[in-house]
Amino acid sequence: MQRYKIDGITFDFPDNWNVGKYDDWSFYRNQFSRMWNGIKAVDLIAVDPAANSLWLIEVKDYRVNQRTKPSDLGEEVALKVFDTLAGMLPAKVHANDVAEQNMAIHALSCKYLRVVLHLEQPRRHSKLFPRSIDPANLQQKIRQLVKPIDAHPRVVEIASMDRLSWTTT
Repeated sequence: MQRYKIDGITFDFPDNWNVGKYDDWSFYRNQFSRMWNGIKAVDLIAVDPAANSLWLIEVKDYRVNQRTKPSDLGEEVALKVFDTLAGMLPAKVHANDVAEQNMAIHALSCKYLRVVLHLEQPRRHSKLFPRSIDPANLQQKIRQLVKPIDAHPRVVEIASMDRLSWTTT
């Protein structure tokens, strides 16, 4: 198993997958994001070789700290997906890190693109920690925005992983 910890959530991927924390890539941080202000990145990219799929995974954990940004979460995810995909081609050609370059090559050779928002919220609705985001409505909003990329994006949480090939704790 390959293990990645993002925002307090542990992701375990099968060993045969090619997985990376894209927002930690040297290419993204030192080259691509410096093109102009506002370029964003998803948290994880994962290539499933058996399904020939590239998974773009964004993680948000609001169990302790509520969302304070006024922007729409669906738009934020869609922009991160768009910016990440825009960075893959130049990473394939110009990344200085061989592992990052190889990951970009694998990502760009995939036949399918998949988008996942892993969203954790408080289990119980309370005044102190309300469960203010409806996952179904958010999934519909993301679907509208990323339909040309993935017509069936998913919004999941630890308690409901929707039969994905990786596990979370």
